[in-house]
Amino acid sequence: MGEGSVRVDAWVWGVRLAKTRSQATASCRAGHVRVNGAAAKAAQPVRLGDEVRVRLHGFDKIYRVTGLPTRRGSAEEAAKHFEDLTPPPPPRVERPAAIVRDRGAGRPTKRERREIDRLRGRAE
Repeated sequence: MGEGSVRVDAWVWGVRLAKTRSQATASCRAGHVRVNGAAAKAAQPVRLGDEVRVRLHGFDKIYRVTGLPTRRGSAEEAAKHFEDLTPPPPPRVERPAAIVRDRGAGRPTKRERREIDRLRGRAE
């Protein structure tokens, strides 16, 4: 690696986006990490100013590299090494409450359907 660069898996681990270095490597192998728009292998170097996209919990997070950690530190220390560019999530849509029916108020049973047919004069 050149001066002023670090492996992308080490950076993802160092800024606490992955719990272990092997998880960071696995996420690179799975294609969940992109550097400057291109899929990144684990050994790809990351430099200051690069944009790193990481898929976490089903959502893409976008970070700009502002520091290169040499070791994994505290969360406060890790926050100094990136700038979060992730747009805010769309507002949650309020869903109406589920409709609760009284027992027997739904679809009629076969017996009830026959009684309804008899009342309407459609009996066989």
